Amino acid sequence: MFSPDDTILLQDRLTRVAQLATMGEMAAGFAHEINQPLTAITTYARACERYLEQQNPDLQELREVLHEIGLEGLRAGNIVHKLRQMARTEANLESHTFDVNLLIEELRSLLAADARVHGAQLHFELAPALPRVKGQGVQLQQVILNLARNAFEALSETPGAERQVRIASASADGSVEIQVADNGPGISPRIADRLFDPFATTKGSGTGLGLAISRTIVGAHGGTIDVRAAEPRGCVFCVKLPGHEDFSK
Repeated sequence: MFSPDDTILLQDRLTRVAQLATMGEMAAGFAHEINQPLTAITTYARACERYLEQQNPDLQELREVLHEIGLEGLRAGNIVHKLRQMARTEANLESHTFDVNLLIEELRSLLAADARVHGAQLHFELAPALPRVKGQGVQLQQVILNLARNAFEALSETPGAERQVRIASASADGSVEIQVADNGPGISPRIADRLFDPFATTKGSGTGLGLAISRTIVGAHGGTIDVRAAEPRGCVFCVKLPGHEDFSK
């Protein structure tokens, strides 16, 4: 018989497994994203070598190239920081109020990298002046990553030029809504009634934990998560969270 403490520990472990699984699946996109500034740094460094080999190097041009190296280094560091933030343990994080749009914006470069890997168009439609939400931002970012990852994978059989994923935010009746939509084939009827159950998956290599963990995280924040059909095709996952108007944080 599980005690409440055992249940909480199991929940934390399952959340961690799902989080690391998502990070692993997105590794190709992250590698592509960080490779760009590293390639630029290498190119600029070789340019500096060529300048220094000249009899009278243009010091001003050299300074500009070194400045670009610094900017690309900061860009690479920022990507690594975001990856570490996504992968860190959440047990010691305190709840606070936050702007959902800011959470989504922090994920923009990671989601854009994954969109490129899957050959999909990624669109953001973020409504202004949303109520703040109270909870653990990193956990909710994990939910968004899970839903976005599922949306990209749902497009595998959609012609490349037509692949579309939309991430939107909206406000209604004091609540905040996050939508992740795709124009893929929609939810398979054989799994529709148990979509959020643990280990329910149609993926050959999926854990079947992503949506179950997402539902638990959203529920712990006092919210709900559901899915509906999109028009003309595809599906929309909708996360609804209670607003918390606290402008002190």
